[in-house]
Amino acid sequence: MKKVVLLALVLTLSGLTGFAQKYGHVNFGTLVSMLPETKAADTALLVYQQQLMAKGEEMAKAFQAGYAAFVKDVQGGDLTPVQQQERQEKLQGEQQAILKYEEEMQQMAAKKREELLNPIVEKGQKAIEEIAKANGYVMIFDTSIFNSVLFAQETDDIMPLLKAKLGIKDEAPAKD
Repeated sequence: MKKVVLLALVLTLSGLTGFAQKYGHVNFGTLVSMLPETKAADTALLVYQQQLMAKGEEMAKAFQAGYAAFVKDVQGGDLTPVQQQERQEKLQGEQQAILKYEEEMQQMAAKKREELLNPIVEKGQKAIEEIAKANGYVMIFDTSIFNSVLFAQETDDIMPLLKAKLGIKDEAPAKD
């Protein structure tokens, strides 16, 4: 009989602790955008992209100049059919190189973005984990992802705690 009463007591207490679980939410995208490191990363990425674009623009200008010279020489009758064919193939090769560089440029920019943002995301993730453990949260939802939670009871917004932990000060709204 004592075992049954003890088992009932344990089940009752474990059921009560299930009701006391804390859930929180935060807009992780907003948090990351508030970090000062994000602004520096955005600036560095912009500079990097401009450097990549400058090289692409040089390639395009060289192609345009070569094409204009080719058209002029063809119209002036300065090229034999064999020379025309050779220059046309050379121009097609340059055009293909430009297209290939555009693809590489997108990949390089994406890689650089990831390289710059990963440490910032990890910093935010670590802060969330520390806040959750210190304040007894069982789960924290990311509200920046559309429809990530279909139903949830009222949760605590932990953004103020994260801002305090990460030293983020509220900025005054910009005046128009």
